[in-house]
Amino acid sequence: MPKRMSSLVAYEDSESEDDYLDQTEEGASVSVQAGIREQNQEVRMCNFSEVMSPHSFTPAHDRSVLEYHGDVSERSSSSLHPHSQPQSCSDWERKYRSDRAAQEKHFRDTAAPLSLPAIQEKISLLQTIPPIPQSFSDGLNSAKRHHSGVRPYIPKRQRLATLVETVDPKYPAEQVPGNQTRESQILSDVSARVKPHLAHKPGAAGIPRRLLMNLGGHQGPVNTVQWCPVPHLSHLLLSASMDKTFKVWDGAESGRCLRVYTCHSGAVRDACWTPCGRHLLTGSFDNTAVITDVETGQQVVKLDNQFKVMCVVLHPSNPDVFLCGGYSSVVKAWDSRSCKVVKMYKAGIQQTLDILFLKGGVDFITSSDCVSRDSADRTLIAWDYQTTAKVSNQIYQERYTCPSLAVHPLEESFVAQTNGDYMAVFSSQQPYRMNKRRRYEGHKVEGYAVQCEFSLDGTILASGSSTGSAHFYDYHSVRMLHTLHAHSQPCLCVSQHPVLPATAATCDWAGEIKVWH
Repeated sequence: MPKRMSSLVAYEDSESEDDYLDQTEEGASVSVQAGIREQNQEVRMCNFSEVMSPHSFTPAHDRSVLEYHGDVSERSSSSLHPHSQPQSCSDWERKYRSDRAAQEKHFRDTAAPLSLPAIQEKISLLQTIPPIPQSFSDGLNSAKRHHSGVRPYIPKRQRLATLVETVDPKYPAEQVPGNQTRESQILSDVSARVKPHLAHKPGAAGIPRRLLMNLGGHQGPVNTVQWCPVPHLSHLLLSASMDKTFKVWDGAESGRCLRVYTCHSGAVRDACWTPCGRHLLTGSFDNTAVITDVETGQQVVKLDNQFKVMCVVLHPSNPDVFLCGGYSSVVKAWDSRSCKVVKMYKAGIQQTLDILFLKGGVDFITSSDCVSRDSADRTLIAWDYQTTAKVSNQIYQERYTCPSLAVHPLEESFVAQTNGDYMAVFSSQQPYRMNKRRRYEGHKVEGYAVQCEFSLDGTILASGSSTGSAHFYDYHSVRMLHTLHAHSQPCLCVSQHPVLPATAATCDWAGEIKVWH
């Protein structure tokens, strides 16, 4: 057994002869066979191995550099048994070994670690280089972001300002993508035409006679127009249309549409300003009532009434509460803070045409489509707001529906627009009797929702007409003061300006809005 082991090839990682003596005959033969296979394999791979000296890769840094620059074996030529090398090599093999050896020697020479003085010298040299200018650095970063497909972030306020500045003035504001305008153009600016009248107490109302501007932009009938009740914002004009939108205009100077609101999916039947002038209350045929922020156009509150809304009105002493009526026998009172129905007023009617709060907000009047003489629920119904009880349902006995109501700003009375082509006057105190000797006649209604409105001082009563005219009456003498041939289509609303004298806005069934003075 010892004689057989002495003839084997000795490897660095092979076991000693004494260890082999302790093994069995079978284990020795297996080791011999493994050694022979390894020897043959190294002989075959000799042409592609790197032969290096034992001290070639002593530093760890040199080893990493060589491994980075090429696939260099850490095995040295001395670690192989002489018999493992081929007995003879061709010329190209010898040339290949010499070239690899020269290349490895160059790597070892150039990869030597720097000394501490050399490192300090390089650091001091780097400190003397001037910094890159900020503009150049920003340009590189921008170009890098653009090349990578990442768009730089631009603040929203800057985007809005850039959008407004780049808009062509010949296009109206509603054609701007997203309809984004500066906030200052809506609530912060004071019209130069309105400003001189703010320091003085409003005088007697006048009669408008000339056309000041024509506002076109709605694609459907405009149901109502209303000036902002806040004096310094009274140049703002609100319009609600059957084209599912409502808009705010500059009705004093430029006539531009300042913002388009698309909060509804159905026709906008009614709209009004809140007392602060910062929000709008609208009712629509999509069964919802919405409170919208004037500046941002965002919905503050959206409430589902489960019926088509035809009229909305704010409580005079509590603007957080409003009433909704429409295609239902129920009138709902909503609290915009909790978004809940706080009161319900039930009547045996088919629909509510209009709602009018009397002074103080204790009672209110609803107008219905009920015209039958033998019905207990008449056309006009007076309600107690707190108890939800009917105060009176025998106010109006004639067989005409009343599409709109208006309360006098100073006296204890209100008027009702009737389909009998006249306006009737009622007392706002119980039992709400009608004055049969005072009727305002001369205009036509003919089934349209023609509205009526008092001037701020209560001396002039204005009404639209199905003929397209706007009519102005003296409230006390019931005499018609002037007829303004405003539109070719039915004129649905006439709104008198709260500050500017002899100024009014009209709207018609064709979607046209006009301002007169």
